[in-house]
Amino acid sequence: MAESVAASPDDVRLLRALQVAPRASFASIAGVLGVTEAAVGRRYRRLRADGVVRVAGIVDPGALGQSKWLVRLRCRPGSGAAIADALAKREDVSWVALSAAGSEVTCAVRSRTQDERDDLLGRQLPRTAAVLDINAAAMLRQFIGGRGHYWAALRGTLTPEQEAALGSDGAPFTEAPVVAREPVHLTPEDEQLLAVLAEDGRASLVDLAAAADLTPGRASRRLQTLLERRVVHIDVEIAATALGYHARANLWLRVHPSAIKSVGRALAQLPEVAFAAALSGPHNLHAVAAFRDLDELFEFTSDQVGSLPGLQSMEVSPLLRHVKQAGTLLSGDRLA
Repeated sequence: MAESVAASPDDVRLLRALQVAPRASFASIAGVLGVTEAAVGRRYRRLRADGVVRVAGIVDPGALGQSKWLVRLRCRPGSGAAIADALAKREDVSWVALSAAGSEVTCAVRSRTQDERDDLLGRQLPRTAAVLDINAAAMLRQFIGGRGHYWAALRGTLTPEQEAALGSDGAPFTEAPVVAREPVHLTPEDEQLLAVLAEDGRASLVDLAAAADLTPGRASRRLQTLLERRVVHIDVEIAATALGYHARANLWLRVHPSAIKSVGRALAQLPEVAFAAALSGPHNLHAVAAFRDLDELFEFTSDQVGSLPGLQSMEVSPLLRHVKQAGTLLSGDRLA
């Protein structure tokens, strides 16, 4: 693969259209962008082949009654990359990054059963000789990220009228409890639909229906129910470097308890922030942010985050290597 790839203005317009309506037909997108359907199809296939974009259905274990965890591992020197790669191969680990010169691994654990999560956090990781320390924090409230969140870096690419014409797939992101009070119980047909969407979030209703042994009409209605109940969201993963964002960082914040909601909601409004959540443990807020370079990271943390009322301390941890994002492996700077 080439070392890096840059998205053109026309590419960015298509990426934004997919953010707004990831399952919209090429004909619908072409009508909004003022190009031909064939041109949209060719551009999308090229962007996907180049590792710039991937559309996939991401299951939220919170809708199934399971908690989500953020884990920091301190590793022996030289062992972090192997541990990160091993974690990235697990289906219940959706996000993996290396930092601290490769000696720290951060991962998001989204197990669909308690036994699966307990096995990883309580048995496998503690027994790994190269792991020196484990800090596992439960997500208590998600302010932004996932569940159909639009990466704000592309805001303004299309006009409000164009975005309205595209419509939207599923419920928009809203702040909500991480674990649903009334969990959804999946049927075998649901599992088949979700398996197909995990491979291709734009899979046709005919393909979804065939996989679940349903009619296209029933498959459409069941998919809409799963989207509305937030069991799954159609995620549009974008290689940040293709848009010129070459520096990413974990932000670990200590915030006064009375200010956690206000700081979390303030972070969610900042275009640099792709994810923000309240956590258990010593750092009660975590955010992931993307920047064009380290100078932008410095300006952002000192001016915008550092001035937030209630902030008591902040640890800034630039990512050495992003291994997996939203269930998608990365190969260098591209989505694999």
